[in-house]
Parts: sequence; C-alpha cells; structure tokens
Amino acid sequence: MSLVKKAFTQLYPEKQYRYNSKIKYSGQFSDYNANIRKTGFDIEIRMSKKWRDIGEEVRIGLIQHLLMRMFKNKKETLNTELYEGFIRNLAKFTPTTEVDGILRESFERLNLKYFNGLLEMPNMKFGQASIRQLGVYNYHNDTITISSVLKEHPDIMEYVLYHELLHKKESFQSKNGQMRYHTTKFKSEERKFEGWEEIEKKIKHLNKRKTKSFIKDLFSL
Repeated sequence: MSLVKKAFTQLYPEKQYRYNSKIKYSGQFSDYNANIRKTGFDIEIRMSKKWRDIGEEVRIGLIQHLLMRMFKNKKETLNTELYEGFIRNLAKFTPTTEVDGILRESFERLNLKYFNGLLEMPNMKFGQASIRQLGVYNYHNDTITISSVLKEHPDIMEYVLYHELLHKKESFQSKNGQMRYHTTKFKSEERKFEGWEEIEKKIKHLNKRKTKSFIKDLFSL
C-alpha cells in the first residue's frame, strides 16, 4: 500500500480511496517543507529530500496534514501528533550557521530584556524588501527572516524580531490537525514589548507610505 493511500485510509476510514498518488522528493524545498496537488483523481505530494530519512509514521502525519488542508477539514490522529511533535523539536537539533551581525546585536538585547538570556540563538538573516511580510520564523530550520526594508527602521525591526523570537519560544498549539500560532498567551507576551502600540502605528504608516510609493512608481513607468 502506498504511503499516501495509507495516510488517507487512516484519516478517512469511512471513504473509499479512488486516487492515483505519487510522492516526489525534491531539492527545491527548504528543509522539511512539502506541498500537495490534486488534478482530477491524481494526487502528487512533493517533499524536501530531508524527509527521506524520517520515519514512516511521522511522514504519514505530514501527508495527513496536507490532505486535510486540501480537503478543508479538521481531524487529529496519532500520526498528526507525531508530526507536530517532530516539527516542535526540530529547532533543538538545527545548528546555528547563519546570523546577520545587525540582527545578532538586536537578539542579544532582546534576549536579556525579555527572555532572561535563556533563549537559544536561531539563524537570523535579512530577506527581500517586502512590506507584506516584515518577518517570519521557519520552524523547520530554526530561521528568522526579516524584511530588508526594516534596515532603515531599527525600532520596527527590533519589534518584528521580538515577535518572531516569541514564535520560537512559544512554538504552536494544535487542535484537530490545525496549528495555531497567535494564541492568547502569544498576544499577551507580544504586548510586553516596550512601546508596542506606537510601533504598531508606525508599521501601519510604513505600509501606507510604501504602497503609495509603489503606485506612484507604477504610473510613472
């Protein structure tokens, strides 16, 4: 029995499996990422090559998460719990190999001020000049990426970095196969950042200013 069929049958025992399925392991994904595509009765799942060495039960949990996302329903199985536990613990075994100097200085300040110096340093880098996504924490490779737009706005940068560090510290909650990242506890911790209300206003202003600038450039082409 194929891994996809096994995952489907365990997740939906009341349904008949009618699909042709295949799994492809690709080097085009970042560590432990994956996606799913359905065309008619064909299902293709593409995974990072890192998944090849991971136990079948955990991979089934990953596939079940992808199936639930595709079919838009919520369930919880032993395999989805194993998968979520695996993702939660990845950061503990991921080496810190890439740390931008500016972000390192900010991390050290934030770690002392808000985390009692106890938070392990993640990988940290600047990414594209995005205003739609100012920062992101990748649980799969313990990496925080901050928009390079924020190099010109150090106060906002530090707030966004703090937000992403909270994701590392608080991890996520899961219910019925759905991962929740911005929990009540998370939001409460986020508001401990000194001057957070003023910085939130600055972020809204920054978004408006950048959008207006983009529209002006667009019409001048």
